[in-house]
Parts: sequence; C-alpha cells; structure tokens
Amino acid sequence: MTKILHIEDDPANRLLVRKILVPAGFEVVDAEDGMEGIRKALADPPDLVLVDIAIPGLDGYEVTLRLRSEPKLKNVPIVAITAEGNKETSLAVGCDGFLEKPINARTFVATIRGYLDGLTELPTQATTEDTLRKQSQRIVGHLEDKLRQLSDANKRLVELDEARKEFYRNVSHELSTPMTPIVGYVRLLCDGELGPLTEPQRKALRSVDECAARLRGLIDNLLDVTAIETDRMRFLFKDYDLAPIVKKSIARWAPEFESRAIRFVFDMPIDKLPGVGDPERLGRAFEQLLDNAAKFTPRGGTVFVQVTTRGDDQYEIRVSDSGRGVPEQLKTRVFEPFFQGDGSVTREFGGAGVGLAVVRGVARGHGGSVLLRSPANDEVDGQLLQGASFTMVFAKHARRMAARDD
Repeated sequence: MTKILHIEDDPANRLLVRKILVPAGFEVVDAEDGMEGIRKALADPPDLVLVDIAIPGLDGYEVTLRLRSEPKLKNVPIVAITAEGNKETSLAVGCDGFLEKPINARTFVATIRGYLDGLTELPTQATTEDTLRKQSQRIVGHLEDKLRQLSDANKRLVELDEARKEFYRNVSHELSTPMTPIVGYVRLLCDGELGPLTEPQRKALRSVDECAARLRGLIDNLLDVTAIETDRMRFLFKDYDLAPIVKKSIARWAPEFESRAIRFVFDMPIDKLPGVGDPERLGRAFEQLLDNAAKFTPRGGTVFVQVTTRGDDQYEIRVSDSGRGVPEQLKTRVFEPFFQGDGSVTREFGGAGVGLAVVRGVARGHGGSVLLRSPANDEVDGQLLQGASFTMVFAKHARRMAARDD
C-alpha cells in the first residue's frame, strides 16, 4: 500500500486529508510537527511527503531541506501543502510540488497520484540561488534564536537544580533537629528510665521507636545525598574493622528477612578486616544495599552477601538477590538521586530513591565505586540468582586515597 507521510499541526486538516486518501487506497501516517515528521520519515521512509510550511519547531522549508539531505529520501516526492508558504521558495528548497489550501477534494487524489508518477515542478535557476541564499540566512538566524532560548532554558534549569538541592538540604536539616529529642525520649521510655511501663505501652513504644528509626534513616539519607550533589559530604576517617560493621548490619536486618521467609546466605571467610575510613558511613551504605535487596526480593526468595578482598588494597561487598532484577533501560539511572523506576504514589515499592545514590557517594568517597550486574547469575547452594547484584568496591585505606587526591 502506498504510504503518505502528512506533516501538519492542524487536526482538522489532518483529518480531511486522511478522509480523502484512505478510501482511495493510501496509507496515511500523521506527524504533528517538523521534528516528528523527520523522525518518522527516517525511521520508515514513505512513498510521498505532504508538508505544511507553517508548522511548529522546524518549519516546512527546514523539514524539506533536512529530508533532502538523506540519500534514502532523495527520490521521495515532497509536496508543500499550505496557506502561508511561498511556491518559489518551496520548490527552491527541494519540494516537487506546491498545493494551496484549501485543497480541492475532487482533484486531490489525482494530483497526489501525479506526483507519485513523477510530476515535478521546477523553479527558475535565478530564483533557486537567491531563495536558497535567503533561506540559509533565515535558518542561521532561526538557529541562533533557538540557541539563545536553549541557553536561557539551561541557565534556568541550573538555577532550579541548585534551588532544589538547597531545599532538600534545608528541609532535611530542619527535620533532623527535632528527631534527636524524639529518638532520645522514646529510648528513655523504652528502657524504663522515666518510670515503669505496662506491656501494651512497651509494644506501642517499640513501634514508635521503629518508625522513628526509619524516619531518621530517611532524613540521614536525604542529608547525605544533598551533600553528595553539592560536593559537601565530609568523611571522618579512622581505623576500623569491617567484619563487625557488616555483622552488626546483618543482625539488624535479620528479623526483616526472617519475617518474609527470605533465605539469607552470608560469606565472609576472614574474621578481621582492618581498614581506614569512615566506619559509620560504610555501615550505612551496606545497610542501603540490604534494604534494596529486601525491598525487591519476593517472599521465600534468597539474598546473598559476600565480603572479600580485592588485591592488597581494596574490599568488596556484594549483595545479590533473587528478585526481578533491573531492566536494561534503567541500569544507567538507578544510582541517580531521587530516581525510581515507578515514581507514582501507588508504586509497589516504597522509599525516596536516594539509597543507591548514597552507596555510590560513600564508595567514591573511599576511592571506589559501585557495580551493577543484572541478572546477578550468582550460584548459591545450587540456586542461580536471577535478580540484581550490587558490588561496592572501596579502598582499605581511604585516608591515603584522600590525601593523594588533595
């Protein structure tokens, strides 16, 4: 079936052309602006292009010049169909014909078939040279105007991004301030320091304590990710042992895995893993990986954690799961702050989308990085995990790395 690409921003005009050509045996593909028309023409070349001159973005002249630059569209008839364009200019830039609106419905099909059969209108040589020169000058002016608009828009986006970062930093700080006494007093109550409690009161306070801890963790993550974005994150380097840091985090998450019947497999062949870095931030980064695994692993699934050394100067923590994995199109974005595959309020998984950004920031602050593999393809006790695998690699002696960077 002969395919006609119709580039027209007016819905009524698109509908009219479709109603005339489709019953006559043509396939009509619509495009609402110049850029869309070019994209569709390049993706699947039509047999003929109908282009309005006064369309948004790139106008009909510019669209024609762009299409004529493509070898595969060199012999495709292009017909200007417009109420505002100039015939000589249209022919000079590469159109094979020029139709004025309103179109003649009775002769329209025969006219289109004529262009398909090779009918071509030619401009005069003098007109062509003069028109192309003027059109080139106009296009240059148009591009300069677009560049100015893009420059202004980019400047505004930078300003908005800086304002967003400052907003998150200020909000996180303001939320963090009252959290300290809240957490402190709840702990005092739970420990019985402020008087005896009944068992129902203890249960209620334990629930409040858990919620406060989650809220405090979220606030800390927001503070960290805004610090990373504004290059203000600071690390307190000191001697540490990675083994108890990892074991403590695992013990904290064990009840969550157990409650959801998630099988947890842990491999750390070395009992003592000395290093120099920020143990608190390393611990929180590891817990973010555990949180991510717990979030995306289905009930009855498997989470695998392995801690190893890489060479003489790096540690490696790998957390793999049997979840759904990370789609190929999202692999480059999962470490972006505030990015979530599903950001709607009805999304299946909660969170603010900052955990993996924090992990990457901590790893980089310790001279390392985070690697993603999906599917994980880790074999655990005969089971091949097909979810995601995140590996945090960092220097054993981060203070030396920082000093070297300075």
